[in-house]
Order: sequence, then C-alpha cells, then structure tokens
Amino acid sequence: MKKVLIHGSGHKAISWNKTIEYINYDNVLCPELSLILGGKEASYDNLYASFSKYCNDIEGKIDLCGLSLGGILALNYALDFPNKVNSLILIGTPHQVPKFMFSIQNVIFKFLPKSLFEDMAFNKKDTFILGNSMKKLDFSDKVSKIKCQTLIICGEKDKANIKSAYYLSKNIKGSKLEIIKNTGHIVNEENPKELALLINNFWKYVC
Repeated sequence: MKKVLIHGSGHKAISWNKTIEYINYDNVLCPELSLILGGKEASYDNLYASFSKYCNDIEGKIDLCGLSLGGILALNYALDFPNKVNSLILIGTPHQVPKFMFSIQNVIFKFLPKSLFEDMAFNKKDTFILGNSMKKLDFSDKVSKIKCQTLIICGEKDKANIKSAYYLSKNIKGSKLEIIKNTGHIVNEENPKELALLINNFWKYVC
C-alpha cells in the first residue's frame, strides 16, 4: 500500500528526507505540490483538484500523511474520497484556516524579497494567490465524518495549531493525539526521528 507524504507551503518535498531515513517503509511517495499543479494558477481549488487526481491515479488504497497545507489537502481528500484512504496522519494541521494570521502573514510576505521564496513550495506570487484563496477554508463541521484510522501530531511549541490538534482529536472518532515535546511547527525537520517513530508505530497498526 502506497504512503503519501505531503509537505507544507513553507517547504518542498525534500523537507521529508530526514524523516524518511527513519521510516521503515519503502513505498513512500513525496509529491512536489508546485509540480502537480501542472502550470495552473496556484489557487487552493486548483491545487486540491491536482492533488486529488494525483491520489486517484495511485492504484488501491493509500495512507496519507500531511503537514500544515499538506495536512489540509489530506484532510480534504479523506473527506471527499473515504473509500480511497486507508489511514490519515495530520501534522500541525488547522481544521479552520485562521484568517487574521493569514492576513498578517501576507503583509509580512509583501515586503520579503523574491529570493526568500526559493526554498518554499511556491514563488512569491503563487504564495499570495494560494494564501488568499484559502481564507474561507473551514472543516469544523465535517471532520466528524472521517472514518479511517487517524493520528494527529503537533509540536509542543506550535502555538498556532495546537488547539486545532486537540479539536481534531476530540471530533475525529477513534483518533489518537501525539504532542512532540520541544518541537515547533516544522516537525519533519525539527524532530524527524521522533516523528518517524510515531509514523512507523501507527502504520504498523493500521496496515
């Protein structure tokens, strides 16, 4: 069964490399979100449609693991295609996009040079387009419909998403919550070994 690791908007697929070194599975896929868009405008609707096609083209059921934006895409897909998803891991994932935080983030991004976006998932222009198109995303009333085995992970220092982690764990039936100590939002880079341990144990149980 294929495992799909989805990166966040602030990083690229290579952000999973350190974690993969400790993962005990070979059939792991790490799509580059900017590439699967296929040249389309980087709106959330276009990105999600491209991600859905990517997942639907994989034969059989899949195990999804997403961080931040990747978690949002994984959550969205699990809700729309419940028969395709065997298990779900959500890392630092908001169940509701914080509009105020996104607005502040866009103001900051506006004054940053284009060169600083080279290591991010999208260039400066596309980052703005994506952020603006995500402001109304809200899965609050839908997450209870998730039926697959779900693991929710959040860094102890990820103040922006830790409340959401508890919300998801309370509203997704049978889900398990893991808080990684002394770790912030980018768990796969800050604490890849601990993250891989949690992923390995979870996949061993659900696969």
